[in-house]
Amino acid sequence: MEEMKMLLPLDIQFFADDTMHAKDAIHGAQGEAFVTINGQRYKFANVINLEARMEKTKTQVPIMGRPGKGNKATGWEGTGSATFHYNTSIFRELLYHYQETGEDIYFDIQVTNEDPSADVGRQTTILKDCNMDGGIVALIDADAEYLEDTFDFTFERFEFPEKFSILNTMQS
Repeated sequence: MEEMKMLLPLDIQFFADDTMHAKDAIHGAQGEAFVTINGQRYKFANVINLEARMEKTKTQVPIMGRPGKGNKATGWEGTGSATFHYNTSIFRELLYHYQETGEDIYFDIQVTNEDPSADVGRQTTILKDCNMDGGIVALIDADAEYLEDTFDFTFERFEFPEKFSILNTMQS
């Protein structure tokens, strides 16, 4: 009987603290956004989704003694897109102003993610000097339950005044 116990597998330990807790996944609708145009700040409460990306520009660099080339970052470009309810004329006014005057208007977008059930706290990103690529001038759809507006944009830089904290499960 003693020999039998020794052949049994060792106790398996599950490390529950080594995995992320589901509550720490950030709920997409928990947060807020603001747009600042010519010093006027608007709560972008009608936003459905917004995504901003930074893409690095890279140059391939030949390196003696290597069959492949290296890659060196030489710049970057900030791009984004926003989808929101078709119930504001603010962004069409920017397009109209450009049409009438040739003056392009730049603006800032502030996005804050904050899910109170998550342990990571909040993150705020401010996209600086945003510029619309274009946008919807008029829209109607007899088959739509509601109307959505969209625009793509570029931005010149971003600020990061609030960052998520590091989860305990990410620390080794």
